[in-house]
Amino acid sequence: MNRRQFLAAVSLTGLATACGQGGSRAPANPAAFRTALPVPPLLEPRTGADGVRRFALTMRRGRAELLPGRPVKTWGFNGPHLGPTLRAARGDRVAMTVANRLGEASTVHWHGMRLPAKMDGGPHQMIEPGATWRPHWTIDQPAATAWYHPHPHGRTAAHVYRGLAGLFIIDDRTDADLPAEYGVDDVPLILQDKELDETGAPTGDPLKGTFGILGGHILVNGVHAPRLDVRTRLVRFRVLNGSNARRYRLAFADGRAFHVVGNDAGLLPAPAEVEQVPLSPGERVEIVVAFAPGDEAMLLTRSGSHDVDEGDFDILKIVAAARLAPSRPLPARLADPAPIAVPPGARVRRFRLEGHDAINGREMDIARIDEVVPAGAVEVWEIENYVYAHNFHIHEVAFQVLEVAGKKPPAYMAGRKDTVYLPPKSKARLAVQFGTHTDPGTPYMYHCHILRHEDSGMMGQFVIVRPGTERSVPRRIAAPGGAHGHGH
Repeated sequence: MNRRQFLAAVSLTGLATACGQGGSRAPANPAAFRTALPVPPLLEPRTGADGVRRFALTMRRGRAELLPGRPVKTWGFNGPHLGPTLRAARGDRVAMTVANRLGEASTVHWHGMRLPAKMDGGPHQMIEPGATWRPHWTIDQPAATAWYHPHPHGRTAAHVYRGLAGLFIIDDRTDADLPAEYGVDDVPLILQDKELDETGAPTGDPLKGTFGILGGHILVNGVHAPRLDVRTRLVRFRVLNGSNARRYRLAFADGRAFHVVGNDAGLLPAPAEVEQVPLSPGERVEIVVAFAPGDEAMLLTRSGSHDVDEGDFDILKIVAAARLAPSRPLPARLADPAPIAVPPGARVRRFRLEGHDAINGREMDIARIDEVVPAGAVEVWEIENYVYAHNFHIHEVAFQVLEVAGKKPPAYMAGRKDTVYLPPKSKARLAVQFGTHTDPGTPYMYHCHILRHEDSGMMGQFVIVRPGTERSVPRRIAAPGGAHGHGH
C-alpha cells in the first residue's frame, strides 16, 4: 500500500495519521464529503443617484457548523462565519460602511486593491467597538480576485482564524470569455486549516511556535469535507489561501491536468497547463478544470518539505452531472499585461528576513516610516530569506516576479501578483510598479503573510509621495487613531 492508498484508507475508516506540526489528519465521519459546498452569497450594493455603489459590512460574532451538526462560536461579516463576496467592475466608484460589533477593535484591509492609503484598512485605520468606518475609492485595476480581512497589528492572526475573511471580485472586459456564472461555473473556494477540539470548535494559539497554527482539518468556504455538484463542462475556481500559515500544493487525486488562468492581481497572458499549483497564505489562483459527464474528482493538497506544507489532505469532492452543459472553449490568449519594464538605474531596495519577527533587523514600529517611494515608480525589490519558509506581501502594488531561488518563475506565475512565496534560504527579485495615490503621512504595509510572523513584527511601512519630495518626508508619524462612533 503506497502513501496515497494508505491515506485513502484512513479517510474511509475514520482513523487519524500524523500530519507534522499541525497535528493529525482529520478523521472522516459518516457525512464526509456529503455536505454541500456553501457558496458565499454575493453582496448586492445599493447604487445611489450619484452612481456610487455602496456596500454594507458588519463584523460580528455568531455560531456556525464547521463540522456537520456541531455549531460553535465563530466570527464573520454579515453572518456568523466568513463573509459575502463583493463584486465591482473597473471604473466603478465604491463606498463601504464597515460596522464593528465584535466587542474589540479591528480593521478591514482590502487585500489586492489599489487605492489610497487612508482607505487601505491596515493597522492605521482601526475601527473601535461600536464604530463604523466609511472608506471609498474608484476601482482602477484589471479583472482579479482580491479579498478582505482584518489587519490589526498583533491581532491579525486571531481575527482571521476566527473567521473574518471574504472575496472581492473585480470584473473588466479582459475576462469576458471565461466561465462567469457565479456559483455555477465560477466558484469561489476559500481554504483555511483549523485545529478543532472534540466539540468542533477552533482551538490553538495562533502565535505559538514557529508558524502559529497548522491545523488538521481543511475547511472550504467554512465547512469540512464538502461536495460540489457541477453541471458544466468547464468550471472556473477562484481559490484563496485564507489560512494563517499553511501552504497548499493543489492537485487532483486522478492526476488530471487543469489550467491556471489568473493569480493574485489579474489574468495570465495565456492559460498555463499544470497538474499541481502551490498557494501560500494570502495568495489567490484562478483555475479552469474540465469535467466529463459522471466524473468524480477529488481536489487535494500534497505534502511538501517546507514545514508549512506538510500533510496530505483531501479537500473537496467534485461530482459532475450525467449531462453537462457545453462551455465556451478556453481562450488561447487571456489578458495582455505588458511586462513591467524596469528602467535603467531603477532603485533597488533590499529586504532581509531573519527569524520571524523582523525585516532588515528591525521589528515593526507603527510610527516609523521605513521606505519612501515616488508615485508611479518602478523599482526592483529583492527579498532574501535566511531561514525557514516565509512569504512577502506588498500593499497597493502589483508586481512581476523576476526570479525566485535563482530561477525564472513558471508560466503559472506569469501574471501580476501581490504576494510571493520564499522557500527556506532563498531570494526573490520583483519588478514592483507603484501607484499614484500620494500621502506622506499615511503608510502602506509590506510583510510576511504568515500571520504569526506578521503579528510578531515581520512588517514594515512605506509611503508614496510626489516625486522630488522624498527627502522632506518625516520618518515618524502619529500613532494610529480609530473610527469612534459613526463618522470616520
